[in-house]
Amino acid sequence: MLSQEYYELKEIVDNHILDFMPEIDTKTNTLFEAMKYSLLAGGKRIRPILMLTFFKIASNNKMDISFAIPYAEAIEYIQTYSLIHDDLPAMDNDDYRRGKLTNHKVFGEDIAILAGDGLLSAAYEIMLKDSLLYLTDSDLLKRKVKASFELSKGTGVRGMIQGQVADVENEAKSCTAELLEFIDANKTGAFIKSSILVGCYLGGATKELLEDATVYGESLGHAFQIVDDIMDVISTKEERGKNVGGDATNEKNTYPSIYGIEESKKQALKLLEKAENSVSKYNANQVALDIVAYLKEQII
Repeated sequence: MLSQEYYELKEIVDNHILDFMPEIDTKTNTLFEAMKYSLLAGGKRIRPILMLTFFKIASNNKMDISFAIPYAEAIEYIQTYSLIHDDLPAMDNDDYRRGKLTNHKVFGEDIAILAGDGLLSAAYEIMLKDSLLYLTDSDLLKRKVKASFELSKGTGVRGMIQGQVADVENEAKSCTAELLEFIDANKTGAFIKSSILVGCYLGGATKELLEDATVYGESLGHAFQIVDDIMDVISTKEERGKNVGGDATNEKNTYPSIYGIEESKKQALKLLEKAENSVSKYNANQVALDIVAYLKEQII
């Protein structure tokens, strides 16, 4: 059961989701509508919520949350772009996402690709434009630049994208435990970890918090993917908001396919315990623990 604080942060993300959309010429209004369609399609907003949570922890709740909102939205723009592209026929070939038709089913593959591209570029426009407001404050500007760089690493060719490449290239192939961990750590874990560290940098985190947040992010991110893979096997289309069994259809290497459901659950719970322990000493960490508990509930 997620707490009221979680939903309060989610409401902040939802309320500002279109505030940072770039102005698009009316001659290409289809691009705007396609980007908006997926941004407003719902979702738990876990990554921006984690970012805002660790921003609050790092700043000891002494900084106004408005300082971090542009980065929360940039994170959700990147997440949405990645989902649009993941759903394409060349990738996971999904018809539904969050209970609604996927972007390419509504706007066509060409516009869906461009809408994803548009959201990705808009995310960097958001962060750079926001950084320009702090040119006269070197300390706060450094926080913004560090946050932007961290997010670019976690979602780029040294993070999410390289994980997706390894995932795609190893479909229908035998997979070692080491390779499977590499795929999960990058395809899913890198973005989650970087979102958390973005919050830390923006809030002025101590070295100790950065270390603990890294452990939390890596453990949670890995567990998140294992739980997602388990749910693709044991859940239903109604619960997931999209078709299930896609991993098996696409012959993907997952923890359930290699280790079975029960062992996968054990591995996920072990990682979630590690995540929980890494941040239990901090105040204002309720949401961080909520998300751990939420993932546990999915598989217990």
